[in-house]
Amino acid sequence: MKPRHKKLAVITVSVAALSIAAILVLNAFQSNLVFFFSPTQVMANEAPVGKSFRIGGLVEMGSIQREDDSIRVRFAVTDTSEVIPVVYTGILPDLFKEGKGVVAQGRLSANGIFEADEVLAKHDENNMPPEAAEALERAAEAQKAALTQ
Repeated sequence: MKPRHKKLAVITVSVAALSIAAILVLNAFQSNLVFFFSPTQVMANEAPVGKSFRIGGLVEMGSIQREDDSIRVRFAVTDTSEVIPVVYTGILPDLFKEGKGVVAQGRLSANGIFEADEVLAKHDENNMPPEAAEALERAAEAQKAALTQ
């Protein structure tokens, strides 16, 4: 094999290896990508069906129901405009309370209940994820606009 052909073979193998590595990295990134939706967006069918996503807002007052002899909890997440029922099996964070900020990750079931795999709680709006705070602000503006009409 001539030196020229050896260089060409090395370059070809290098480009193929880099392409495969890039494809694997992009595939891993896409499979771990989780989008955030507010309850209003979920009710407007903007959330993906059958795929994992995050929902955030406030835990609705009076909505927490714990099942007896189980770590299964039912509660509702609201952005003050819409309400989404959530079911979670696991230990809730210490800061999880009614009227406080929450972000839950999971899937929306066919019957409209969000089945959470993970629940994150924040003690006030100052420490809330930016997406959740923006969703609450938009819902409050929409309510004000509806009241003035």
